[in-house]
Amino acid sequence: MSTTIPPADPLLAATGEQAWIEVIQKMDEVYNDLLQYEVALEEKNAALEESHQFIESVLAAMSDILIVCDRNGSIVEVNPALCHLAGRSSEELVSTPVFNLFADETEQAKARDAFARYARDGLHDCEFFLRASDGSTVPVSMNCTPRVSQTGKLMGVVVTGRPVGDLRKAYQALRQAHEDLKRTQGQLLHAEKMVSLGRLVAGVAHELNNPISFVLGNVLSLQRYATRLGRYLDAVHDSGAGEHDGLPALRDELRIDRILADMPNLIDGMIEGAERTRDIVDALKRFSAVDKAAPEEVDLNEVIERSVRWVTRSGPGLFAVDLDLPPAMRCRGSSGQLQQVVMNLVQNACDATAERADASLRISGEIAEQQIVLRFADNGPGIPETNLAHIFEPFFTTKPVGQGTGLGLSISYGIVERHGGSLSAGNRSQGGAEFVLRLPL
Repeated sequence: MSTTIPPADPLLAATGEQAWIEVIQKMDEVYNDLLQYEVALEEKNAALEESHQFIESVLAAMSDILIVCDRNGSIVEVNPALCHLAGRSSEELVSTPVFNLFADETEQAKARDAFARYARDGLHDCEFFLRASDGSTVPVSMNCTPRVSQTGKLMGVVVTGRPVGDLRKAYQALRQAHEDLKRTQGQLLHAEKMVSLGRLVAGVAHELNNPISFVLGNVLSLQRYATRLGRYLDAVHDSGAGEHDGLPALRDELRIDRILADMPNLIDGMIEGAERTRDIVDALKRFSAVDKAAPEEVDLNEVIERSVRWVTRSGPGLFAVDLDLPPAMRCRGSSGQLQQVVMNLVQNACDATAERADASLRISGEIAEQQIVLRFADNGPGIPETNLAHIFEPFFTTKPVGQGTGLGLSISYGIVERHGGSLSAGNRSQGGAEFVLRLPL
């Protein structure tokens, strides 16, 4: 039996071919889209990898520990600083409870309570003890920040911390630097005292010379009187009965009665001169020594009078100082240090007015609002406005080389501050400079 295949319809054949062409075109478009998507995906993966490496490098460079936890307290991510502290790798720490890192049960309970209470609001500078790799406990100052989703749901917390030991080492280094600075300042203070003492040698020598000469003169007179008394007493003893005919005449000749009456006054003068010498030497020792004694009650009237006397003795004879001070100005502090401040201010006024024939300084004082206020006003040229802001800076001086160290006012400023007071400078409207010293009663 034979079968006859009818001939193909030309229209149907053309339609099928067109359909295949469209299918192939669609496939080409899809393939091109896939290629573009693949290129874009590779670019995004490269950017993501770069960001991941950047984050990894930042985490590796952090000296503070970093812990990322989920809402159940399980560790999600850590940085190398924590791995080094705990002595475990990140693989060993991930998915373990964060509270296992704390030193003991007490610290764990404390951390659970703090994280539960402040997880939403955050925790700042709270000290916990963690267990180190060698089994020791390490104090760590921790901060806890909430980690939330885009919808505001709490996803966990991010914990950062810094071992307090590093902070304590930094504090100890800072404290050591502070002690070194204080020691250097004390050395500068002592050096400035020595400079001041060198300028006051003439005045101190004069102060010492008068009482010593006074004592020496009285001793010589007493020696002559003793010789006369010896002759008289010898005559009395040689007379036997004491009724020798020439005894009354000898008594009048040697003026024994006058000598006996003058003897107490001579002895009192010797004692007074010796005491003055002792007081001056004692004040000189207190001034030149490094002050380490506890604060004491200081009579500022006596300090000012002594300072003025010493400076004027060594300065030019034309320099006049007028004192207008209330009685009983007393404060607590160091007599030697306050004397150095006053002497420095008086000496500066003496130097500033050296070119004037009527050089003068007026020191006035008052007690107001539980403070002693002292004003040192001279009739010199005043302080240039450009120097007012710098006169209390160390090593700042307008004096020629060899006449000033630039430390006097700086050290004086520090001394006054340590006594709870203040020291300021300015110019008077009628001319001249004025320093104002304030000290608490």
